Amino acid sequence: MENIWYFVALLPVVSFLYSAVGHGGASGYLALMALFAFPPDIMKPTALLLNIFVSGISFYFYYKAGFFRKKLFLYFALSSIPLAYLGGTINIDATLYKKILAVLLLFAILKMVDVFGKDLQKNREIQLLPGLLIGGAIGFFSGLIGIGGGILLTPVILLLHWGNMKQAAAVSALFIWVNSIAGMAGQINRGVTLNSDMFYWVLVAVLGGVAGGFYGSRKGSNKTLRYVLAFVLMIACVKLVFV
Repeated sequence: MENIWYFVALLPVVSFLYSAVGHGGASGYLALMALFAFPPDIMKPTALLLNIFVSGISFYFYYKAGFFRKKLFLYFALSSIPLAYLGGTINIDATLYKKILAVLLLFAILKMVDVFGKDLQKNREIQLLPGLLIGGAIGFFSGLIGIGGGILLTPVILLLHWGNMKQAAAVSALFIWVNSIAGMAGQINRGVTLNSDMFYWVLVAVLGGVAGGFYGSRKGSNKTLRYVLAFVLMIACVKLVFV
């Protein structure tokens, strides 16, 4: 892996930006790893491991700020956790993996540039069946690709008016955390081992995650930085499709 120090230097920037909006950053880490030509068998467990720590930090700050809605989380998580584990046990072709990841990165880009709408004064109550179906589908792809699913869940919550921006961030952060653990368990069950370097990367990512979670839960996200991140994700997306 060439220019590994550039990758390490960018990690806290990505974790800061994602943690600020209630995400663990897996799509950003995967984008970075794609840019630096990491092999797919390293990308998936690395993204899940980083996700576990950063999303947990982000959830802590949003929970302390009073934005967490337990019912909204449970309706998604009940089906997502077992299916994230199932997805984590499946190994897919590297070329197909890159194409699916590119599509999911598009959701991250759209989320970063606020395509999915603004807060409403009044939100709708979520129903159990739609929550289970949506949570299960997102959970499966989360484990399969190595993400926590927040880039998919947050837009759904906002589009269907099940919560505002801060509530979506709080629910997504815990959703990402449990799915990342389930996906990692599936990876370990499949025989995947963790590289010792990954734990050094965790320490670096946690620094950005703490700063981002504190900033986002109290002050809001920096729009300019989010657009910069969207641009980086787009570069990675193009590379995944055409390189």
